[in-house]
Amino acid sequence: MKRLSLLCLCALVALHGHDGAPSPAPSYGERGSDLGIQVFQQVVLSKPLENVVLSPHGVASILGMLLPGAHGETRKQVLSALRYKKNGPYRMLKKLHKTLTAKSNQDVVLIANAMFSQDGFPMEEAFVSANKANFQCAIRALDFSDSHGAAEEINEWVSNKTKGHIPSLIKADMLDSPLTRLVAVNAIYFKGLWKSRFQPENTKLRPFTGGNGDVYKVPMMSQLSVFRIGIASTPQGLKYKVIELPYHGNTITMLIVLPSEEDTPLSRVIPHISTAAVQGWSKLMSMRKVRLLIPKFTADAEVDLEAPLSALGITDMFSEDKADFKHLSAEPVHVSKALQKAKIVVNEDGTKAAAATTAILLARSSPPWVTVDRPFLFLIRHKPTGTVLFMGQINQP
Repeated sequence: MKRLSLLCLCALVALHGHDGAPSPAPSYGERGSDLGIQVFQQVVLSKPLENVVLSPHGVASILGMLLPGAHGETRKQVLSALRYKKNGPYRMLKKLHKTLTAKSNQDVVLIANAMFSQDGFPMEEAFVSANKANFQCAIRALDFSDSHGAAEEINEWVSNKTKGHIPSLIKADMLDSPLTRLVAVNAIYFKGLWKSRFQPENTKLRPFTGGNGDVYKVPMMSQLSVFRIGIASTPQGLKYKVIELPYHGNTITMLIVLPSEEDTPLSRVIPHISTAAVQGWSKLMSMRKVRLLIPKFTADAEVDLEAPLSALGITDMFSEDKADFKHLSAEPVHVSKALQKAKIVVNEDGTKAAAATTAILLARSSPPWVTVDRPFLFLIRHKPTGTVLFMGQINQP
């Protein structure tokens, strides 16, 4: 008898920004982030004029949770896409999870993982213990024959873990009640306070040219301060600006990417983004005093991961005939649905007022203005590990 594993992945941000150190070989955080960035690149190909938000680390987390159950070609495809070593990267993933959620970050990163299994579904003990040990994964039994009740319970868990920002992840009709055996969920919540706050009284309505060429009036935050800024270029020589906004804990940073030329579409820059490119930016950036204007924005998106993962070579897990999860269960299973919901909120200071005071820089000479007033890309990165927690393209704030 065939059975389905439904895999859902959910990510969220409420935010403000900071900074990272280069490492020679890519870290496990960077390897997972690179696959997530490639998924993002696949998604935006079909949505060049929309807002898209994704958690690259969230994509890698779900695959990492399924990996101990995968066998044969299914396992090989996941390992190859993630560039993980054959003998299970679990010790490294456990360390990464611990580092990302450490209190020393000061900014709040909550990562919660869970496996909801059909009551009575036999899972291999090694699979369960690997997930508990490496991902602090909660394991809960549900009755999928009551698809509405099961969906409600999963959504309640996700809502709790994301502080209510993602109130609903799955719909009852995604749970094929006779066949669903397992739902894997990863929830990420981030809340940071800017190291240098934007004063709300400086936020004014200003024009923003959307991806479709229409001009919108949007609330534009503004501050005169010192930021790391640089100009990078694609292999084809297209130049783009990179601006780094640190969060107050200094371990997490927001990077904003904006094509230098107004007539260069963002879609020509996005294909060149990778963790190696991001590492390279730090050499090109220097501290400059500027008046920075960026829009306040809230964006959320739901992404079906099957097509982008399949395009990147992870195909067998979705195939009823080819999926091989024999280390997960003796009962044959495949992944019926893989999706992620992410949300980001960017405003002057974060959800609670920062007590940090910023020295106001008085400009003797007029500093340059850096205005983010057309489609841009953002990345939220954990500097010590190079992990990209979130990224997005904003076409209309």
